[in-house]
Amino acid sequence: MHAEFRTPQPNDGRDVDVPEKYGALHTCIDAKTMQVRWQVLVDGNLDLCATDYAGKYSMGTCYNSEGGVTLPEMMATDRDWLTVFNLERIEAAVKAGKGTQIGDNGIPVIDGRGKDNSYVLYIPIPKNPHGVNVDPSGKYAICCGKLSPTVSIIPFEKIDAAFAGEIEDPRDCVVAEPEIGLGPLHTAFDNRGNAYTSLFIDSTVAMWDIEKAIEGEDFIIEKIDVAYQPGHVNGSMSETKDADGQWLVVLNKFSKDRFLPVGPFFADNDQLVDMSENKMVLVHDGPQSPEPHDAVIVDRRLIRPRSIWDPDDEKFDLERKLAGEVDLELAANKVVRKGNKVYAVMSSFAPSFGLTEISAKLNDEVTIIVTNLDKVEDVSHGFCLCEYNLNFGVAPQETASVTFIADKKGLFWYYCPWFCH
Repeated sequence: MHAEFRTPQPNDGRDVDVPEKYGALHTCIDAKTMQVRWQVLVDGNLDLCATDYAGKYSMGTCYNSEGGVTLPEMMATDRDWLTVFNLERIEAAVKAGKGTQIGDNGIPVIDGRGKDNSYVLYIPIPKNPHGVNVDPSGKYAICCGKLSPTVSIIPFEKIDAAFAGEIEDPRDCVVAEPEIGLGPLHTAFDNRGNAYTSLFIDSTVAMWDIEKAIEGEDFIIEKIDVAYQPGHVNGSMSETKDADGQWLVVLNKFSKDRFLPVGPFFADNDQLVDMSENKMVLVHDGPQSPEPHDAVIVDRRLIRPRSIWDPDDEKFDLERKLAGEVDLELAANKVVRKGNKVYAVMSSFAPSFGLTEISAKLNDEVTIIVTNLDKVEDVSHGFCLCEYNLNFGVAPQETASVTFIADKKGLFWYYCPWFCH
């Protein structure tokens, strides 16, 4: 991931008025621990990112390569670049202690600025590129021009050669720049070698053949009108090597007259396209809260969520600690007072709570802990106490809690907000 905007490094207020000390950071996060492993300081602003399928490169489109801080300064040149990060070299540099510190967070930062550095490759492409996407074959990175009617096709074998010193000019990594249409933003793929690029200005999606574009042949297969001004576009399994060429979702940034307005916020529009027969057929329009920005279509067999909680999950450590303060196990079905604190520890099992009454004194601190003892995956429970604006759900075998001050006199009903028999 990366920060889009250039900021002073370190950003502690000392260099606010010194733009030449601004920089953007590309960040590597450990997927298991969610801790930042390292960062790379680069020239220009970073926009969208992608990775190759071999685990060798991450990359981000870059705009404002000029390093400007006003619009005229940011638009001064004809090209920006695709910024490609050599993961092996960066990891080796971090391991060798070559990272510096920005601030006191302990995160190693590699300096990737300047075109002569060995960690980052800056490939010139048309001005203000937006999306970068990797095709299912893993051979190409496709960059959308945004302010150019073109996309840039960059083979990873060319990137390999550039990092090996076999290509002197990074611009030579671009093997084709076919003209697709006005305002290309993002590209999706099928399993037949075709790309689908959203065209914001044209309000269309273009279907085109990647290899024919490289060969200079007639590469546009079809264009379909969408409503209106599409941004992200994604195909089923398109973000993987297993793209299946079945469905395409188009997320449009405006709907205008498509749906009945119900107030000043107009619905936007996502559209579903059948692309299974090597053509595009619009099959569904759907109103969407502004602004529908991205979506992923994956094979349902890959979605394997937990349907029933494990009671020993560390997620419930807080509730175990709370119950332990009054020597109770979870779902003990008992109310215990400790000074001005009241602990109501109870179960829920369709169709009833383990406690039918909870008493407290005015201004007591009340903690309610609920454990759902049902083991049927769709029997969710919850706890609702309207007068205190409390309402939470408790999935099968889950424990959840709430703490509040009982600052109102009276009798107040609590109930389960789920229809659980």
